[in-house]
Amino acid sequence: MPAPSRGCAAAPRLRGFAPIAAPDARVLVLGSMPGVASLRAGEYYAHPQNAFWRIMGTLLDFEPGMAYAGRVAALAAGRIAVWDVLAACDRPGSLDSDIDPGSAKPNRFGEFFLAHPELRRVCFNGGTAAQLYRRHVSPVLGPQPEIRFLRLPSTSPAHARLSLEAKLEAWRGVLP
Repeated sequence: MPAPSRGCAAAPRLRGFAPIAAPDARVLVLGSMPGVASLRAGEYYAHPQNAFWRIMGTLLDFEPGMAYAGRVAALAAGRIAVWDVLAACDRPGSLDSDIDPGSAKPNRFGEFFLAHPELRRVCFNGGTAAQLYRRHVSPVLGPQPEIRFLRLPSTSPAHARLSLEAKLEAWRGVLP
């Protein structure tokens, strides 16, 4: 008899967002799957305590509190794309640890990489994103020698072990 999935039987089926990506993007930042606040807002990293926009604002010199469209435009101008490893999954709440592993459906990275030939760096927003990519994407795509992969500390408020300053210092590796 197969083992039941990790308590996610009643978890809702979540679907992620389209990528934020200009054709000339050189860097792709990958999360795992948008959290509840982001899904409700229809915006990446919408939780007010998530440090993503503060970090990007500092690195790219824009006001992190400006309207979402302005923040997206600033990323495009900085040649930074944003997406998630998963296109869909079952997960109650926002914690990556609650993603039902059997429900994880990755995004179509082969198509994305072909459409963005200038990509040179993929930065994972936390360990779960890196792990999901290794498990669901790497076996399909194989080696990508022209791309440097970098695991960064999560910007999530659930990852409070590091200060904002420490996260910012690590995230400087995003810049092309």
